[in-house]
Amino acid sequence: MFSEEFPILSEKVYDKRLVYLDNAATTQKPRQVTDALTYAYTHFNANIHRGVHHLAQVATIHHEESRQEVARFINASSPEEIVFTKGTTDSINMLAFSFGETCVKEGDEIVVSALEHHSNIVPWQMLCERKKAVLRVIPLTDRLTLDIDAFRNLLNSRTKIVSIAHVSNVLGIINPVSDMIRIAHEQNIPVCLDAAQSAPHMKIDVRQLDCEFLALSAHKMYGPTGIGVLYGKREWLDRLPPAEGGGEMIKHVSFEKTTFNTLPYKFEAGTPDFIGSYAFAEAIRYINSKGINNIAAHEAQLTRYAQQQLQDIPNVTVYAATEDKAGVISFNVDGVHPYDTGMLLDRQGVAVRTGHHCAEPLIDLLGIPGTVRISFAIYNTKEDIDIFISSLKKAISMLC
Repeated sequence: MFSEEFPILSEKVYDKRLVYLDNAATTQKPRQVTDALTYAYTHFNANIHRGVHHLAQVATIHHEESRQEVARFINASSPEEIVFTKGTTDSINMLAFSFGETCVKEGDEIVVSALEHHSNIVPWQMLCERKKAVLRVIPLTDRLTLDIDAFRNLLNSRTKIVSIAHVSNVLGIINPVSDMIRIAHEQNIPVCLDAAQSAPHMKIDVRQLDCEFLALSAHKMYGPTGIGVLYGKREWLDRLPPAEGGGEMIKHVSFEKTTFNTLPYKFEAGTPDFIGSYAFAEAIRYINSKGINNIAAHEAQLTRYAQQQLQDIPNVTVYAATEDKAGVISFNVDGVHPYDTGMLLDRQGVAVRTGHHCAEPLIDLLGIPGTVRISFAIYNTKEDIDIFISSLKKAISMLC
């Protein structure tokens, strides 16, 4: 069934069936998404918001309908709280610059965690360097979970924002973000969630979470590359200045004074990816057709099955071997560099990710050169895991 919905799954790798287990990096795209890209380019390719002609009007309608689709998906209060960006990295960079210009001064503090992707570290570091602020890091417990007591003690009157991953892209651990948001709000501190690894795997309700900001990427959600979202509560987006200048984000321009557009357009300088937004909406409709809770249950079953199989193999170390994960498992073969393991798996048609996964501080904390990471999506099966385990055992027999 899934090879019909996802044509790439019929590809052969070294004359073997493709087993794609690198979904945390990017998911494959269902036919309805790739068809949507073609349809948009061949039926309404025209710049949006500015044109009075028919194609421009149709393109504008589809783009704004896509914004509404995203708003419904995360239960935002209004489509005006949905800012289209290039992806999670772009979203966090945009927020760090805009928030920093208004809310951060010398001596202030930004809180992140030891689990973060570089995209949720470097933009805040750059802000701290620019403003002479301080980056604070939530440490981990011995179980590689966030130390909530330490987190509580990090917060003070100088803390201006907390920015944390909903799910670790290396360990798959689901962080207790609801509790952390509540703790931060006790001191009136806003919170940004990096939802790149959670949005594909679980229901997200920004009103229930009560986070001020949230970032996600379409390409990890069966959608196209190069488009994502920064969600922000309206009162915050109204307060913050735009991060980029140019067309679309303005109301009036003169050499004496420029005034900015209304939400969300003041954050969307230049021609937006209206083709990508149309296909992103199709990806969301695909997820909705399968049911996000059904996807989560399927992936949880695969995660438990794969983790148990790995733990039964001698000389394999699984990091953060807990059941409370979101479709990600990182492991190593004792005495073997993860790159070597990954290369031998690839020769058997199994696609995995190796390295530090853009989370060098965490990898350094673990005292390892990197990990082998497998990650799941709706189209993965137990047969995929059986092939992976068999291939891994063959690789181990060659390497050890």
